[in-house]
Amino acid sequence: MNIFVGSLPFTAKEADLRESFEAYGSVESVKIITDRETGRSKGFGFVEMPDEEEGAAAIEGLNGSDFGGRSIVVNKSEPKPQGERRSFNNNRSGGYGNNRGGGDRGGYNRGGGDRGGYNRGGY
Repeated sequence: MNIFVGSLPFTAKEADLRESFEAYGSVESVKIITDRETGRSKGFGFVEMPDEEEGAAAIEGLNGSDFGGRSIVVNKSEPKPQGERRSFNNNRSGGYGNNRGGGDRGGYNRGGGDRGGYNRGGY
């Protein structure tokens, strides 16, 4: 069973998270998600427990419990449908990354509407 763990303190260590879940059974893997650029925790992670009953017991026992001074959220992780994944590198409607069109980022504008910046439409 893949288990989502949210609201983790940014100082949380995978070993500490593993220890908390091992109180409920066998833990196959633990992964705290980190920012690629800074390496800092994003405040959530995943725990893989091979036994469904042990995983359900861990969810029941740990959801809302105190972990490093924070009340954590623990629930069964459901895979996100492939079509809903968001890639910032291919974003075409504003946001971050390689934006090749769309989106209102201000700056120079070729047409109607006042969005700030230099507007080549009527003066």
